[in-house]
Order: sequence, then C-alpha cells, then structure tokens
Amino acid sequence: MAMSWPSVPLEQWQPTRDTVHLWTQIVGKTRLALAPRTNHWWSCTLYVTVRGLSTSLMPYPGGGAEVEFDFTRHELTIATIGGQVRRMPLVARTVADFYAEFRAQLDSLGIDVPIATTPNEIPDAIPFDADDVHGDYDAHAMHRFWLSLVGAHRVMTRFRAGFRGKASPVHFFWGAFDLAVTRFSGRRAPRHPGGIPNCPDWVMAEAYSDEVSSCGYWPGGAAEGLFYSYAYPAPAGFAEYAVLPRAAHFDEQLGEFVLPYTAVREAADPDSVLLDFFNSTFLAAYSLAGWPTTEDGEPRWAVATARSADG
Repeated sequence: MAMSWPSVPLEQWQPTRDTVHLWTQIVGKTRLALAPRTNHWWSCTLYVTVRGLSTSLMPYPGGGAEVEFDFTRHELTIATIGGQVRRMPLVARTVADFYAEFRAQLDSLGIDVPIATTPNEIPDAIPFDADDVHGDYDAHAMHRFWLSLVGAHRVMTRFRAGFRGKASPVHFFWGAFDLAVTRFSGRRAPRHPGGIPNCPDWVMAEAYSDEVSSCGYWPGGAAEGLFYSYAYPAPAGFAEYAVLPRAAHFDEQLGEFVLPYTAVREAADPDSVLLDFFNSTFLAAYSLAGWPTTEDGEPRWAVATARSADG
C-alpha cells in the first residue's frame, strides 16, 4: 500500500500546494464557464485520473476539449476532439505566468471562454493575472499527493457504491482543494448561511440545497492533511456520536469529524480504517436525522467493505 498511501508532510510542500490550488482554480473556472450547469455545482469539478486531475470532456461552440494536470510527466495538456493538443510544463512559475500562457493556449485553439479572475474560497485573494506571489512547484511532492488522491479515490468510490440513493461522483473541488463524495437523504435543507471568503452566499445555498452527509480528503488541518465527514444540517447529538476509528474525533472549529491522514497511512489496513470512518460517520448522520427509507421500507444504504467483489 506504500504507493497508495505515501507520506505527504504538509510542511514540505505547502507552497507547492498553494500554487497548484490556484492553477486548478483557473482550469476549474474554465470548466465552470463551458459545461452546462448541474445541481450542487457538480459540473465544475475535476476528476482523479491515471495521471492526475482532469476536467473531463467540455463542450464549446463547434467542438469539445479536455484539460488535464499530469502529475507524472508534470505537464498540463489541453486536447480537443479535433486532435489538437497543447502542452504546458508544470514547473516553478507564478500564477500570473501560468494564467497568461493558459489563456494564450486556449486562444490558439479557438476556445473563447471568459472567466472571473479572482480566486474563490481564499481570504485576501489575488487576481490570477496579478499573482506574482505564488510560484512554487515541487514535482516529487505533487506526484506523492496525487498518489494519495488515488488511494482516497479508491476507498471513496467503494464507499459511494454502498448507497442506493442519490450520491455525487467522487470529485475534486478546486474551491477548497479537496476530494469529496456526498450522499443525499432526498429532503430539502434550510438555506445555507454562506460566509465563505470570496464566494457569494447564493453559491453555497445551491451547493447545500438538500440534506446531505459528505466526506472527503483535504491536504490541510493536520501534519499530512486529514479526512473529514460532516452532515448538513447537523442533527442534534451529531458531534457526540461514537465513530471509528479511535484516532477520529469531532473538530468543533471545522464542525466536522476528522481523521488524520497519518493515522490512515500508518494503519495495518489503511483502506479498511478509512472505510470504517466513512461508514460510521455516515451512520451518525443517517440515524440521528432519521433519513427516509425506500418505498419498500428498506434503508437506502448498505455497509461497504474494503474487500473486492470476488472476495
């Protein structure tokens, strides 16, 4: 499991994380502008691939394109359905420089897509075209982080498969720079209060229009990042619910259950430990909020296991 769960000490790659976070916002905003809008902003996310993170196919007038961060070869590729390909090296370069070249490459392909240049969900945000502050890139660290995403994606995909109700894809949100998957009860939720830096309140209201239990992986909040799980709206008693494993706890400041990445990485069976965390924290939301059953009176979920289908 060493390849799936590499060591990713934040202190060694935080400047790179912060730079790539902004690069993903530039690409993510491009998808937001091109793709038809779907509920809860699912149409703007990125996806884990065998090389890095991708927009998937995006339509534009007269064609379609895909943008992918390749964290193995360390290049950004822009490919069109017409066979055209543009490549940008992923090296130490400022956000302003990255933005200028990316826009020029889109122009050369005839892809006209205006985007808002102010980053979202970041305090004191600097417009992309003026950001000469962030420019670090540690290729080795980014490759290791991508491998950690692959491990998280594997377990989260398994977890998603254990629910028969509405569930999101396992997708990467460039606003907060986290991988997430969400289950829905089928009931509407009270309007989200918003208050996220550089993110209009109506955006959060759409994201949380329905009652959810959501979990994910975020490279922040702990020495090597953490896994999280929360409910919106959080039912009474949620923070006190006993969850697995013992290393997990409820973070009052975040309003979420958290499990340090290190605790997963160092476990004898990391996949099982992480799956226990996702299942037990979901059970807290499901049980305390009294989620509806199916028309046949059956629960909409079944506990997923870390074992493969063939045992």
